[in-house]
Amino acid sequence: MLRSRSAGDFDVLFRIAGDLATWEERSAASPAPLTREAFKNRLAQDDEDDSSQNVRFVVDVDGAAVGSVSLFDFDELARHAEVGIALVPEARGQGIGSAAISQIVEFAFVRCNLRRVHLQVIESNLGAIRAYEKAGFVVEGRQRQHAWVPGKYEDIVIMGILRSA
Repeated sequence: MLRSRSAGDFDVLFRIAGDLATWEERSAASPAPLTREAFKNRLAQDDEDDSSQNVRFVVDVDGAAVGSVSLFDFDELARHAEVGIALVPEARGQGIGSAAISQIVEFAFVRCNLRRVHLQVIESNLGAIRAYEKAGFVVEGRQRQHAWVPGKYEDIVIMGILRSA
């Protein structure tokens, strides 16, 4: 289930945000320690900045937060946005991400009236690529050796899905 963030979700979201194992998949910035206070400030800033037009949901399984999914970088004229998802390690590989991506795509097309949703994924994240393909995304291209992942450069795979009607 996708739902809005509550105060009880902070620890899970902080754990995801500070996860160095997946840092490069979520950020172009160099990995760095993240303090609880800095993360709390970031969330507060996100809440206050309503001009960003980001749509953020918590991924909930049986009443517990296991991740987040969001739409961002909206293009009002061309009617598209980018999607991003992050899950705690124990929620990966169980179909939770596939379900969350399908739900956010439906939200994007039906509630936001978007025509296209796109995303970026590191080429070695085969589980995520399979989940995105399962939700209907197709590979549209790649940025060769665009991401530095510990010890090597990797391609960024660009995937997208178009609203069918």
